[in-house]
Amino acid sequence: MEVIIEDTMEKASRMAARYIAKEIRKKPDAALGLSTGRSPRFLYRELGRMHKEEDLDFSRVKVFNVDEYVGIEPEHPASSYFYFNEYLFSSVNISASNIRFLDSTNKDIVKACSDYEKAIAEAGGIDIQVLGVGSVGHIAYNEPTSSFGSRTRIKTLTEVTRRDIAPLFKDRDEVPKYAVTMGIGTIMDARSVVMLAFGKEKADIVAKMVEGAVTSMVPASVLQFHRSVKVFLDEDAASRLTLVPYYKAAFESKPESERF
Repeated sequence: MEVIIEDTMEKASRMAARYIAKEIRKKPDAALGLSTGRSPRFLYRELGRMHKEEDLDFSRVKVFNVDEYVGIEPEHPASSYFYFNEYLFSSVNISASNIRFLDSTNKDIVKACSDYEKAIAEAGGIDIQVLGVGSVGHIAYNEPTSSFGSRTRIKTLTEVTRRDIAPLFKDRDEVPKYAVTMGIGTIMDARSVVMLAFGKEKADIVAKMVEGAVTSMVPASVLQFHRSVKVFLDEDAASRLTLVPYYKAAFESKPESERF
């Protein structure tokens, strides 16, 4: 796990965007697993800028979203499709045929989840998985006690998570109780993971994720076992880590071939 700490969210997000852009240029038909939320917004905006100003080509890139609320239509302002149209798709030259979203309105959700796993496999697997970490330590909507071997499925949302997402809905009664999500096993199959976390409110969970015990009570901690994870933080999110000087020195000493 490589921890990259920048002064601000904007600087850390630009660094993450440069890493993703470097990988897309090496593999133009890369498959990206993408998360919604506050943390990746600036990253997606930066990728859009790089497309317009630096000729970053998305025409062959494939996209899979990591989760969706059960029963939410694509047109709903809280849906993943709505989010990505606003923050990424409207700014890059991605082909509609290369966008695959979880179908949370399908009457046969179990089959829809199985079909999603097959689609990922047919794409050659996820090359870069973009993640944020929830306040209870979830990645995608793999809530505490989720199996580390889990695949795409329905998950019941914790009350803490429902409280966190409540501002996306008009009233409390509309807040979903369930989500369809890539499983932890699905996420761990990705060739590389980009994790973003910003702000003081993420400091405690970041410390548990990066330096704490690996436990299903903090699902994000399983990323310690992944072969290629880059964690992009601002100073506030990194404030509870014990090895900040080491992380910064390790990043500064990277050989030129590994820089981005």
